[in-house]
Amino acid sequence: MAKKKDDDKKKHVSVVTKKSLQFLEEYINNPAPTSYEWEGQKIWLNYLKPYIDEHFIDNYGTAVGVINPKAAYKVVIEAHADEISWYVNYITADGLIYVIRNGGSDHQIAPSKRVNIHTEKGLVKAVFGWPAIHTRHGEKEQAPELKNIFLDCGCTSKEEVEKLGIHVGCVITYEDEFMVLNDRYYVGRALDNRVGGFMIAEVARLLKENKKKLPFGLYIVNSVQEEIGLRGAEMIAQRIKPNVAIVTDVTHDTTTPMINKNTQGDLSAGKGPVVSYAPAVQTNLNKLLIKTAEKNDIPFQRQASSRSTGTDTDAFAYSNGGVPSALISLPLRYMHTTVEMVHKEDVDNVISLIYQSLLNISDGQDFREFK
Repeated sequence: MAKKKDDDKKKHVSVVTKKSLQFLEEYINNPAPTSYEWEGQKIWLNYLKPYIDEHFIDNYGTAVGVINPKAAYKVVIEAHADEISWYVNYITADGLIYVIRNGGSDHQIAPSKRVNIHTEKGLVKAVFGWPAIHTRHGEKEQAPELKNIFLDCGCTSKEEVEKLGIHVGCVITYEDEFMVLNDRYYVGRALDNRVGGFMIAEVARLLKENKKKLPFGLYIVNSVQEEIGLRGAEMIAQRIKPNVAIVTDVTHDTTTPMINKNTQGDLSAGKGPVVSYAPAVQTNLNKLLIKTAEKNDIPFQRQASSRSTGTDTDAFAYSNGGVPSALISLPLRYMHTTVEMVHKEDVDNVISLIYQSLLNISDGQDFREFK
């Protein structure tokens, strides 16, 4: 009797442990908006320190853990630490607050959301208000836009708002927290891309626990300010001057409604990491990732990007006269919302792919097509 197809499928082995999942939850729940990442970086470094030889922080807050710091050949694995948010932009005489973006915050999801306004006196609670459906009856529906969404913190005057410590420039984050959905998905705000920081930290853990000795220096980089133009990666690439960079970030699961696969590609959460084809992605490094995945039975998907990847891959690739760089993406549903979703098995497989790829890189490896 022939085996069923499902019986032939290799059983998935979880990489994430109970302890590391606790770290992920703490890390996701902590707010770390763009240019205010430091509390999240402290949590991340605290977890990473047992698995590295040394660390450093740059002037803008990018955190770097290093294994084999004296090695001449340097390999980077990188994610970004910041999350999208809002800034207080204008306080009305009636005590309402208008906002501008800090990163790619989505105005359409804002109405009825609860937020934290970060002040020097501490967190101040507020909500994004919106006119009740009853008051809009018979009129043309007005969609949420940046110019009409507003915060209500329970005050009735500008002076009362200011007494709470709120001023123009205070940063605002959503208060939604981490959860596991149907024992299949990790859900929360800021999985883009703190889940990436989590995954590269897990790679460091596996290297330590499995007693792997790398022939090169490994720089585990958690960059700031990706959401406003890859700025943290640009800065840290100049400081480290790596020979190779493997970047991880999220990409779109395109199987949910209202996404056009003709333009966005066919990618699905639960079907494995995504390798990218783009000008910034160095061909031979990308081939190494693919061969590693095939050799280790790690499922993977493929994505093409016009011109740029829109990730820190671009910053590393075009730094220091050109650094062989590649991108491993994690499929994610509902990007830049408070309910971003990633598949647990994809997280395990991204960790495994980065880990196994590092074991296949030689000291001084030359990735050029010809010499």
